[in-house]
Amino acid sequence: MKTFSEIMGKYTDESNFSDGLKNSIIKNVKIDSALRSMSIYTSCDTLVNRKSIFKAERALCSGILNLSQCFICPEYDSELFDIDYYPSLVMELKRRNASLNGTLNDSTAELKDNRFIITLQHGGKSILDNQHFDRNMEELIKQEFGISVKVEYTGILSLDTESQTYIEHQKINEEKAIREAKIEEQQQYESMTKTANDRKSASVAKQPKAVPKEEAEVEIREGRDLMPSVIPQSANPVYGGSIRGDLFPLSRISPEAGKIIFWGKIFSIDVRDTRDNKKKIISLCVTDFTGSVTVKIIDLNDKCKGILDLKKGSCVMVKGETQYDKYEHDITVMASAVSTVAMKKVVDRAEKKRVELHLHTNMSAMDAVTSAGDLVNRAYSWGMPAIAITDHGVAQAYPDAMNACDAIHKKGGEFKVIYGCESYFVNDSLSTAVFGNTDKALSDEFIVFDIETTGLNSLKEKITEIGAVRVKNGQIGETFCTFVDPEKHIPEKITELTGINDSMVEGAPSQSEAVQSFLDFCGENAILVAHNAGFDTSFIKNVCEHSNIPYDLTHIDTLAISRGIYPDLKKHKLDSIAKMLKLGNFNHHRASDDAIMLARIFSEMIKKLSEDFGISRVSQINTALPKPDIKSFRTYHQIILAKNQLGLKN
Repeated sequence: MKTFSEIMGKYTDESNFSDGLKNSIIKNVKIDSALRSMSIYTSCDTLVNRKSIFKAERALCSGILNLSQCFICPEYDSELFDIDYYPSLVMELKRRNASLNGTLNDSTAELKDNRFIITLQHGGKSILDNQHFDRNMEELIKQEFGISVKVEYTGILSLDTESQTYIEHQKINEEKAIREAKIEEQQQYESMTKTANDRKSASVAKQPKAVPKEEAEVEIREGRDLMPSVIPQSANPVYGGSIRGDLFPLSRISPEAGKIIFWGKIFSIDVRDTRDNKKKIISLCVTDFTGSVTVKIIDLNDKCKGILDLKKGSCVMVKGETQYDKYEHDITVMASAVSTVAMKKVVDRAEKKRVELHLHTNMSAMDAVTSAGDLVNRAYSWGMPAIAITDHGVAQAYPDAMNACDAIHKKGGEFKVIYGCESYFVNDSLSTAVFGNTDKALSDEFIVFDIETTGLNSLKEKITEIGAVRVKNGQIGETFCTFVDPEKHIPEKITELTGINDSMVEGAPSQSEAVQSFLDFCGENAILVAHNAGFDTSFIKNVCEHSNIPYDLTHIDTLAISRGIYPDLKKHKLDSIAKMLKLGNFNHHRASDDAIMLARIFSEMIKKLSEDFGISRVSQINTALPKPDIKSFRTYHQIILAKNQLGLKN
């Protein structure tokens, strides 16, 4: 087991970790690559302050891992539990539920006989009950210390609005609001003055200061440009003054964040009038692709004209203060300033442009969300000459792609849409059961066999065991079994599946010796029988080819026969067929045991082929065997592109 410092110290400066965190032992790490989040479960010998944990989380987010979220989940021995750790527990629950802000200020806690008693100073028990704070605190203590407690409340559970305490509390809040309003007014005045001067200077210069190309464009999404971003220099005020300052990521937003500056792309707009029709209540839902938030503006109609010009898809920079909105039941930002801002443009600077020949649109269920028109326009903006639309089994995106392409042509542009489809391909040759030429009767002799190997690729992997059984007139006769030296290490997964390890095949016959012995057992003009025979015979043929051993035997595939004569069977694996025929259990994935069970299954198949389908000879099987349901075959994907108008029609 490695310490927190040994593992996480690779991704950020260890000075960001407290001693208690450095020496803790990491028990588990969970990563969500789609959300770029990481949860670290670590066992600590000493209590670690929550602020230290939050600091470490921020350091890991901003480090080379480029995470959007990081959560460190400490675990302690139950003996370390101390009531002085209560504020850290509260900080964690506030992080999880922003609406708790203020309710637990100045509260204290004590532990009596597994009763965790919280003394409130400012009321708010009803809020805590609505948010199930007691249950969440109990679960957190259980997770971190393994202790079961029952949370109770005492002290001032609710405030009388006419009490002296409540009045003083409100007075303090009002004074704070007035003070902050004056500061905000002064900042807006200074900002407006500067904006006016900037505009005056701009009118003289006539040309705005150009943004460097490397700052305005992104070719490869990596590092700080992995997620969409904006060009702060391009900000143009539409409400309030100009905005300056570092951008705050929405993934870290909370009521405690206070005044922040952030950017976001608008995906929803709601505008309402107040009862006296003198003010607007505007709600902008925005995302910076790490998180989302609702921005609220409540102001006089005249001051909101710039905001009302914004549309869905507009990109804005916002300056405002976070708060918990009791109407929205969520965190919102009351905006004091809003500016439009340009996003960094994603470009393709390749001299020779590519043509994408495999592309899904939102018409491919569960596989894509972008419309064909948007994809065509994006490819054209990148300078690509053409693009192929290949949805899964449908052509429904064609009209959208065609309209987008026609719009480009009307503007004088050149672009081509290649119409295609990703079809579902089934190899119906797998329904063929007999490979080779023979006219033997079903009562003649067959060699039923099975092999075990080191892997699935006959060109790279080797045989480890061969098992065979002689069957005549439906009766099981002589058997053959041998281990085979694969001349390589048997992978652990194969050993786990078959039970065959390196020591068992040590000193066994070589590949060529074992196959020659097997063919000698089969005799001349033998008919081989195997389940998924193409796999087993490919290994035999490969050894024969490399060892100059002649091989020209007919083989029968019982998998294809099973699909034809047992259509109601969902799976046609050897053990599934044995279970259906009630032939008992066997040591599956061992060549000798599989061969014996397959011989018994083949005997039952011979009876059914003869009695139900009138098949008496091997040569009749392929033509008389019922074709299996197409759904029982494995499907493969195949890209089809229309070459001309006839192909498009087809």
